[in-house]
Amino acid sequence: MDIVFISDLRIRTIIGIYDWERKVKQSISLDLEMGADIARAAATDAIEDTLNYKAVSKRLIEFVEASDFQLVETLAEKIAAIVLTEFHVPWVRLTVHKPGAVRGSRDVGVVIERGERG
Repeated sequence: MDIVFISDLRIRTIIGIYDWERKVKQSISLDLEMGADIARAAATDAIEDTLNYKAVSKRLIEFVEASDFQLVETLAEKIAAIVLTEFHVPWVRLTVHKPGAVRGSRDVGVVIERGERG
């Protein structure tokens, strides 16, 4: 299986459990690795034959900007479901970063893998 990836996709959204977090948008970032077979796209040199990372990015930006989850875990599950179902990806590895959430730490977050890795 080949992997199409998106690294450090930065999006502002409402995320968190504290009152102040419910009032201001914070920056999160996403790293995605998505299972794909790129052989056909390589042979045809046509965007229609590959996993379009721009389309994935646009859809996720739209979704995350409009969301207001309390937990990064919930956000991660919803993002993974979108990638798997809407883009017909068999496997996704997703990291959701929430920089600045813990004093003294540059970054915190979750890493999840969903689907079947071939």
